[in-house]
Amino acid sequence: MSDPILPRIRPEIAALPPYRQGKQAGADAFKLSSNENPFDPLPQVVAALADATPMNRYPDATARALRERLGERYGVSPDAVHVASGSVAILYQLVQAAATVGDEVVYAWRSFEAYPGLPLVAGATGVQVPLTTGARHDLAAMAAAVTDRTRVIIVCTPNNPTGPIVTSAEFAAFVAAVPQDVLIVLDEAYAEFVTASDAVDGLAERIFEAHPNVVVLRTFSKAYGLAGLRVGYAIGHPRVLDAARSTAVPLSVTGAAERAAIASLDAEDELRARVAEIVARRTALVDGLRGRGWDVPDAQGNFVWLPTGDATVDVASAFENAGLIVRAFPGDGIRISVGEQESLQRVLDVAAAQRG
Repeated sequence: MSDPILPRIRPEIAALPPYRQGKQAGADAFKLSSNENPFDPLPQVVAALADATPMNRYPDATARALRERLGERYGVSPDAVHVASGSVAILYQLVQAAATVGDEVVYAWRSFEAYPGLPLVAGATGVQVPLTTGARHDLAAMAAAVTDRTRVIIVCTPNNPTGPIVTSAEFAAFVAAVPQDVLIVLDEAYAEFVTASDAVDGLAERIFEAHPNVVVLRTFSKAYGLAGLRVGYAIGHPRVLDAARSTAVPLSVTGAAERAAIASLDAEDELRARVAEIVARRTALVDGLRGRGWDVPDAQGNFVWLPTGDATVDVASAFENAGLIVRAFPGDGIRISVGEQESLQRVLDVAAAQRG
């Protein structure tokens, strides 16, 4: 039987591997591969979900209630807030809106594994700028990579998967060096876990007001523990966000996600306590790994990075054999999410054995 004739697909899309989710864990293993929050949902969130929009009705396509609440929180109008099904969805929308064939999108590498697909889907060209010492963004090199074809630059801080932040001073110098008509996306998905006093904070510093070409991304998936509901948001100039709204898939934010996000904002004290516990576990993990001979970069998210290089696959297998599902990036390293307290010692034991 001959193969069927299929529709023609753009060759660059056919060659693009689909996003690879962190591997699931069995009942007797710890899933440390997806940077999820290890805590169960807060009772207030569960209660809010019980009163969610009926499933036979569409949600508010604009997520107006959540945008108003976020606008109040950050002192901006609801039109300066855009809500979508995760911050990565907003990234796709912004790149689609700003870049096309012949244009360029600049980002650090290694960084979030979804970044390479963003320009390809838009028909644009991705420009990867290698990380510098300490697995940090090389913002000077990223600014130097800007050409008259550059339309979007993505800055991830803390950088996923390596962990270090971009400082406020570094980002200010970077923005000053980039043409004002180039969109800069400050991806702060892990901002709530940051403890470095000199880290950039796009919302607290209100960078989007002084520089309308900057859009700040945040998410409810990480610190707020709503990864399964998919809701993220952007704050920036309303006309820039209108472009993202124009490219968005309609009705992608469910009523349940919107209600859960608002309930999470109402439970700020409980969430801060949970974040503090995750940060304490992160500190213990970093100290323990360094004490066992690992060169761990500064960790400011809810994960740590092991630069395992060519040994990545073998080391990841050792973790998996011990019931620890981690995220391996062959040839580069392993990202280990900060999970349950009971997982920490097991991570340290396996890491110590791998140092021999």
